Amino acid sequence: MQNTKIICPIKRFKKFNKIRLHHEGTHTLVISGLILVIINATCFLTMGKTIPSYLVLVLSIVAYAIMVNFFRCPIRYFNGDTAGIVVAPADGKVVVAEEVLENEYFHDRRLMISIFMSLYNVHANWFPVDGYVTNVKHEDGNFHKAWLPKASLENERSTVTIKTPEGHEVLVRQVAGAVARRIVSYARENEECYIDEHLGFIKFGSRVDIYLPLGSNLMVKLGDKTVGDMTIIAKLPDNNG
Repeated sequence: MQNTKIICPIKRFKKFNKIRLHHEGTHTLVISGLILVIINATCFLTMGKTIPSYLVLVLSIVAYAIMVNFFRCPIRYFNGDTAGIVVAPADGKVVVAEEVLENEYFHDRRLMISIFMSLYNVHANWFPVDGYVTNVKHEDGNFHKAWLPKASLENERSTVTIKTPEGHEVLVRQVAGAVARRIVSYARENEECYIDEHLGFIKFGSRVDIYLPLGSNLMVKLGDKTVGDMTIIAKLPDNNG
């Protein structure tokens, strides 16, 4: 295991939620837009200005609006000291908050927090802690519904392990869902990472799991809603325990 680098604090501006579209959606939005234009043009050319044509137009607008909403990418900056803080890596709902046995990397017991992202949540993911990326691993797998417990072990997933300046190891796992077919991770081994930086992106419904050292103080419970890069979900132990 590599030694932790000394992490220098970065300047954080306190602006919040300026909206932009994530670059991961560019291809999807352009292709989908062209297809919908062709479909609607065909309907109006063949059926004229009829109720079915207008119905297709309305459904197309709604479907495209949902896709645009999905690829929202708010510009966010955490307001406060990040030492020992774990922020939510994603928008969504807490579906797991308990002690579990993590058998893929740590092979010991950890506190696990899982956040499920619905189709309507922002799907950009943020680093939950400041630190140093020690391991990145992508595994192909199944596409069970993301809220099921077996999804964390059997679905396609990307795992990133981070060592904090205090010496704690935090594991973040992006998990594909029944609809999600692509996980994008920007984390690279041997690079520093910070809260406020994007960890990656998951296309369509999915979840993110966070494994924390025992002794961490959970700040959320089952059913709580989280805002990525803003909601404090836990505080790490004061020592390296």
